[in-house]
Amino acid sequence: MSISSTFRQVPKALSSFIPAALIASNTVLGGSPATCPDSQLSCQNTTAVADTCCFNAPGGQLLLTQFWDTNPPTGPNDSWTVHGLWWASLGEYTLLILILILVRPDRCDGTYDQYCDPSREYTNISSIISAAGQTDLLDYMNTYWKDYQGDDEDFWEHEWDKHGTCISTLEPSCYTDYKPQEEVVAYFQKTVDLFKTLTSYTFLSAAGVVPSTTKTYTSAEIFAALAKPRGVQVAIQCRNGELDEIWYFYNVRGSIQTGEFVPTEPDGAKSNCPATGIKYLPKGSTGTSPSTTLSTVTTAPPSPTSVPGVPFSGRGTLPVTSGGKNNGCIISGGTWYTTGTCATFTAAASGTGFTLTSSKGKCAVSNNVLTCAASITAPTVFSTADGKLVYHGSSSFYTSSVPTGSVQASVSVMQQATALTIGWKGS
Repeated sequence: MSISSTFRQVPKALSSFIPAALIASNTVLGGSPATCPDSQLSCQNTTAVADTCCFNAPGGQLLLTQFWDTNPPTGPNDSWTVHGLWWASLGEYTLLILILILVRPDRCDGTYDQYCDPSREYTNISSIISAAGQTDLLDYMNTYWKDYQGDDEDFWEHEWDKHGTCISTLEPSCYTDYKPQEEVVAYFQKTVDLFKTLTSYTFLSAAGVVPSTTKTYTSAEIFAALAKPRGVQVAIQCRNGELDEIWYFYNVRGSIQTGEFVPTEPDGAKSNCPATGIKYLPKGSTGTSPSTTLSTVTTAPPSPTSVPGVPFSGRGTLPVTSGGKNNGCIISGGTWYTTGTCATFTAAASGTGFTLTSSKGKCAVSNNVLTCAASITAPTVFSTADGKLVYHGSSSFYTSSVPTGSVQASVSVMQQATALTIGWKGS
């Protein structure tokens, strides 16, 4: 499969749009990452690159995503907020996609690797950053990188576990005099550094695109405002006609720790906003719910707590039992995962039962498969019996086989080879 010529050539003129902060820097934390002289630019290679400490594989294009959430509002009123950072890849060709949340290896076709190293799925991100002496980084994250349900730590852990572990240049073996978890700090530091160079609120306001409860904008106006500072386009996302996401794309020469980040065109990701009539509401005004359950917030209502002895109330995890043994849990997308950190779900009463929501979004049985996603607007109302999750009177769920390692299994309500039940552990 070939890559569009758009990604085979990066115009020399783009060099004037690359902030100095994103040019190769040797300032790193802890030990020394790999030295990468004469590195290839990601997504420009025509053959496989063997040194994955200086060229991320299979990911290659970095996507940085920012959110604008109005109800409840997240972060300062004059700033977009961080979602994360991840990579993209396609066979031997790679894309690095940076989406203010963390780094995700994306395969240039919208797919991506996730949960690549269960042994490095940490549950103490703030402690790791504090132990490295990076209190300024942690303070910044506490302001601009917040979970709208109030569980920042869980949000950060999710981003590192799912995306950070899939970045080859952050492998411990890529460091000289490696200090445990220093790659975690590098991951969060790079995401924040990139976020600081992408002042979306200023980009838009300089072009007269400002939050308003009455005025609307065209997608052409928004694209022009966001392309002007960088020389390349972005992707934008709307929810119910309201602008709420911006996706910035980069190719990278070298490692993400010390490499050069070159702004590039979107790798095929599509904008879903209408051509006209786009709302850009002020924070705190009546609008849609957060653009994704992984977005940030500073004034969210208190999260519900689980009622002791009452299953599926408040916040908790969904442990799985199969073959008479406890084995892993349901993670945020609704899949079964037997290693790593369990996802936190919120159970909310609905009629005679309850609905479930994860960091991915509301949960539903869609096409016979348990799915949790921001795109779900009509969540399934579940019930419970003997402490187990029940769907249409049955507590039995199925999958083709028990997942192992980093493999995730889809959970179906249709009979398959492996039966399982889903419980509740309140938090």
